[in-house]
Amino acid sequence: MEVSGEACNASDAVAVARQVRPDVVLMDIGMAGMSSFEATRQIRKERPETRVVFLSMYDDEDYVAECVDMGASGYILKESPSEQLVTAIREVHRGGSYLTPRLLTRLVDDFRQQGRGGTVRQPRFGTLTKRELEILKMLAEGRSVKEIASNFELSVKTVEAHKFNLMRKLDIHNKAQLVQYAIQKKVIRLADPDLN
Repeated sequence: MEVSGEACNASDAVAVARQVRPDVVLMDIGMAGMSSFEATRQIRKERPETRVVFLSMYDDEDYVAECVDMGASGYILKESPSEQLVTAIREVHRGGSYLTPRLLTRLVDDFRQQGRGGTVRQPRFGTLTKRELEILKMLAEGRSVKEIASNFELSVKTVEAHKFNLMRKLDIHNKAQLVQYAIQKKVIRLADPDLN
């Protein structure tokens, strides 16, 4: 196993992968600039034989689903022992997939629950852009579209478009659902003074 290149942001990761043509890319989910999801999509599009393993602090199924959608073959938590990281890289290099054991257990439990007539999981939180997350938070705090537009120096029309997109992505149809979702995903806290 040999490190053939390093990058400090997602855009550089795409450029380095293009240059050194690695077998496996270890992608930090929280890189600066372009999203790591988009970087993975570009790397896989340009070089399908390069496999991607995400390294993340988030043990959230939504992030896993988004990584898989973008073409990643592995997802491992930063807190995992180094042996697991090595195992993940080797498994993915062989053409397999790897999911950190804690998340795998939870996904299996979710699948079993759905099989017993449990509730279907909500759509993916990880698909929201940074701006959509900011607008989700402010809407859930009770801010008006006009206030949000003023805060971000955007037009009301632009904020309305962001609001429409985030509600479509999350399959949310009213303000109560939006607030409930924001609390569930810890975008806002239940005891947040802005909610009183």
